[in-house]
Amino acid sequence: MQTAASLDRMKSSFIREILAAASDPDMISLAGGLPDEKTFPIELLKPTIAQLHNDISLFQYGPTQGYAPLVKHLNQLYQLPEHHKLLVTTGSQQGLDLIARAYMNPGDGVAMEAPSYLGAMQVFDFVQASILPIAQLADGPDLEALERCFANDKPKLFYAVPDFHNPTGVCWSLATRQAVAKLCIEYDVTLLEDAPYRPLRFSGEALPMVSSFCPDQALVLRSFSKIASPGLRIGVVSGPAQWIEPLIKVKQGADLHSNVPAQAMLLGLLEHPEFEQHIAKVCDLYHGRYQVLLKALEQLEPFGCQAQPVAGGMFVWLTLPDCDSFAFAKYLIEQGVATVPSDVFYSAEKGVSALRLNFTNATPDMLQEAVSRLAQALATR
Repeated sequence: MQTAASLDRMKSSFIREILAAASDPDMISLAGGLPDEKTFPIELLKPTIAQLHNDISLFQYGPTQGYAPLVKHLNQLYQLPEHHKLLVTTGSQQGLDLIARAYMNPGDGVAMEAPSYLGAMQVFDFVQASILPIAQLADGPDLEALERCFANDKPKLFYAVPDFHNPTGVCWSLATRQAVAKLCIEYDVTLLEDAPYRPLRFSGEALPMVSSFCPDQALVLRSFSKIASPGLRIGVVSGPAQWIEPLIKVKQGADLHSNVPAQAMLLGLLEHPEFEQHIAKVCDLYHGRYQVLLKALEQLEPFGCQAQPVAGGMFVWLTLPDCDSFAFAKYLIEQGVATVPSDVFYSAEKGVSALRLNFTNATPDMLQEAVSRLAQALATR
């Protein structure tokens, strides 16, 4: 049977390929955006897990919008306006997919920072949207280029990761957040704010979400994979109620509803008195590993490499001398280091030569050894 034409547009995920290579016990993986398994709050989950059998309704079909007590808790946690609504999704990746399927027609424009999250590009490629790349600067998107895009190309959406961007780790400045919100309102472009890394700030003060400056012109994606467990597969999309209702309709046809026992487990975790302390410990752990990696990367500066400092999240963006980053990443696998090349984060245009390095799922010793292997590879390439 022949596959759909839309599937042919999707790039095969290099991340999936590289994770397969990373399963080698001798491989040091800085590739996937994996949280450290030691941070999974198993002890905090145990009381809720032990009580699941007392509510047999958790094992029945549930409402598409989500487990009602969790929905109520999240409405209060996020302080959503009365005319807003949220939908519990099977990971925030499903939220992206639902939005794309509910709102994007073939040829509709979606503005995205370049580089951008590979999973988002795959979703928008699948619905045959037109990806409009916007160059990323040190404090967020190039505002002049963004306004030109809004004025000339009239995209339907602007997809962005303002807090600890994947793959670069960039965190937008306050001025950029306000300016982007203003442009979205002025040109009637819906902001799609993806915030999976926002809780993982380990230095500096938290900034308001971009959507807080244009709440009725934005959809927001949140994820619990980075602060609870990826295996729970729980995410949330929120925004004006009239924009969420079509997503609920699409989700009904996709999977009826997300895993109800998992939603109950998440609610118990969020209500646990030690959960905030858990997040603080995770941030402290990741901050220490980031500092080790950043210090180690100094030895690559003589090769023309530059690491971009971050204040949170899971990734460091290491720029390289101009090269084929895909070929170099494959060479690094032969040296026992898995990374993700910059090429996969650009839709069509060639971007800067760089590697995305994850620092959350490797020990300090592994991080230092990985950089040593990187240095050897640069010296011999």
